Amino acid sequence: MAKSNGENGPRAPAAGESLSGTRESLAQGPDAATTDELSSLGSDSEANGFVERRIDKFGFIVGSQGAEGALEEVPLEVLRQRESKWLDMLNNWDKWMAKKHKKIRLRCQKGIPPSLRGRAWQYLSGGKVKLQQNPGKFDELDMSPGDPKWLDVIERDLHRQFPFHEMFVSRGGHGQQDLFRVLKAYTLYRPEEGYCQAQAPIAAVLLMHMPAEQAFWCLVQICEKYLPGYYSEKLEAIQLDGEILFSLLQKVSPVAHKHLSRQKIDPLLYMTEWFMCAFSRTLPWSSVLRVWDMFFCEGVKIIFRVGLVLLKHALGSPEKVKACQGQYETIERLRSLSPKIMQEAFLVQEVVELPVTERQIEREHLIQLRRWQETRGELQCRSPPRLHGAKAILDAEPGPRPTLQPSPSIRLPPDAPLPGSKAKSKPSKQAQKEQKQTKATGQPEKPPAPDQAMVEAAAGDAYPPQHVPPKDSAPQASAAQDSAPQASAPQDSAPQDSAPQASAHHRSQESLTSQESEDTYL
Repeated sequence: MAKSNGENGPRAPAAGESLSGTRESLAQGPDAATTDELSSLGSDSEANGFVERRIDKFGFIVGSQGAEGALEEVPLEVLRQRESKWLDMLNNWDKWMAKKHKKIRLRCQKGIPPSLRGRAWQYLSGGKVKLQQNPGKFDELDMSPGDPKWLDVIERDLHRQFPFHEMFVSRGGHGQQDLFRVLKAYTLYRPEEGYCQAQAPIAAVLLMHMPAEQAFWCLVQICEKYLPGYYSEKLEAIQLDGEILFSLLQKVSPVAHKHLSRQKIDPLLYMTEWFMCAFSRTLPWSSVLRVWDMFFCEGVKIIFRVGLVLLKHALGSPEKVKACQGQYETIERLRSLSPKIMQEAFLVQEVVELPVTERQIEREHLIQLRRWQETRGELQCRSPPRLHGAKAILDAEPGPRPTLQPSPSIRLPPDAPLPGSKAKSKPSKQAQKEQKQTKATGQPEKPPAPDQAMVEAAAGDAYPPQHVPPKDSAPQASAAQDSAPQASAPQDSAPQDSAPQASAHHRSQESLTSQESEDTYL
């Protein structure tokens, strides 16, 4: 997949027309209100005629290329159990990554629950950390005008990205606008790289699972950590990986390797789109998502394994080789793979069991790099070292970083004691003493102070308050409360006023429960 050079697209800018470089550049004219559906359906990416569309669970129009037939459904009870386990991991991410990374890997191989997939991808890739380290950066890039050299090319590519998905079915719709924003922001973030066509489907898949800002930082991580150099101008990294793939094939499937060698078929002819688009344009969608779950956790070795499995089962037996006598037949076989070998359960099992490790890939990389330097000279693009998965990315993170925890839905006032401090239990004990005294004397109870334990349960340990009062503040407060005179007539309205506060507090607890997956984007 070469760098985009401005192929004929849906609209070429007229002479003198300028692109603003913001999302408004995709806004349509005043006449577009009545022709939006017609212009969308009239494109080469839409079905003929307009009928009521049915959407599958992935967002694709039923009956289109992206839609799938019968799928292996995970039982609802199993899905709920997996969601509970993933919520526990995401809410304690640093501890899990430090001590139980193998467990995370196994759960990624089983498949991330759809409701938490977007949030999990952000945590696995390090995109969440990048976002926290660069607050406001995406908004700054989004508001910048951008380089007209790339804006025109990006706009022409928008309608080609998953045109049968509900997010991208309408030209100028919210999906295409967000895709434009993410790709334009990357050209400003890395102007030396600019834009490559293969980045568009990567960004589109991310946008199906998360908002634009989060998708941008995940795209940055893919381009810089997982697949560095893939989208540079000379595409040297993908050429090297093509040679690595072909060398590994000799060990995995000697029959397929011998056939491709005899036919003199360059690996770039069949693996470029596989690797640069991370199989998002090759596999059935359920298989794409499972591959991406493992890819974000374990790194590029998953991409290599998938490619090797496809080659092995497409050309790995004498019978299959006999049906591909020439280059044309072989390339066609690899472009129209059997649905059986791409089926989710079969493919994932084969990928998990294939014994190809990071060490083998890196060893082969050094061999191919040495050969490249002997025959072609030094690489023109100096890419950063490739990091193999979430654990390597986390370990390579320089210096201290903020702990990944969900944002609180309740923020304590500045003068409130710190959750977890010793002062937290004293107000509740004082309240118990007061209740005992009132029961003994028969006097009407004073309105109880809000229980600190309830506040802690609602707010959690997400973020401590900005100010911590002195340790003696709680005893002073309780002493002052004891010395206060009995409530007078104007103070009798306090119990009435406490009712709305209690209901508001109850609503806040409910909102916290609903925000347990604060980054989930359905």
